[in-house]
Amino acid sequence: MVAGESALERSALKEWAVLVDAMARGEIIAMVRKGGIREQRAGFSVRHDRFLLYPTFFHEKWNEIAPRFSATLEESHARQPEAGTIRIEYVADVLGTWAVTELETLRSIEGEHGMAWSAVESRFHYKNRPGVQVIAVRVSKLAEPVVVPETRRYLGCVSWVELDDAIDVSNATPVLDDATLMMRVTRLRNALG
Repeated sequence: MVAGESALERSALKEWAVLVDAMARGEIIAMVRKGGIREQRAGFSVRHDRFLLYPTFFHEKWNEIAPRFSATLEESHARQPEAGTIRIEYVADVLGTWAVTELETLRSIEGEHGMAWSAVESRFHYKNRPGVQVIAVRVSKLAEPVVVPETRRYLGCVSWVELDDAIDVSNATPVLDDATLMMRVTRLRNALG
């Protein structure tokens, strides 16, 4: 995206708020996904090259979060906006996706995602269909947070949401510098193939 170029985004990926916060701090760059209940037939797929991060508390459990982020769970919950609203602060650009069919392969990337190993195993084996998707992203902070009403159709166990109104992402600022980010993406690529 060219600096100053207008860019609007409506597509949003739901992710646990504590992990959105970790991505915003540059502590993790990857997500391990299987898909929401409404996506189970087809499974999770990366539908967009760029999307907003929609922080959610749905199904978020302290024992499924990597121990290093347990202490930040309360802080993430304290930042929750007024009931019935969602605060959108970040946009993500996809840098790589991998379909992982060997569980042990995921051990080598534990530092790049925010899930506890037991949660990774559970997702991997969910519905007796071994495998997960790993998505590496460049996270950028919007110029200003945008608070949107959480409509009924956004709720539930679904990964992707199309927001009613587009959000301007043109002046978003990356949370990590290019060199650091590319080194970490290369590490993921080397581990996952």
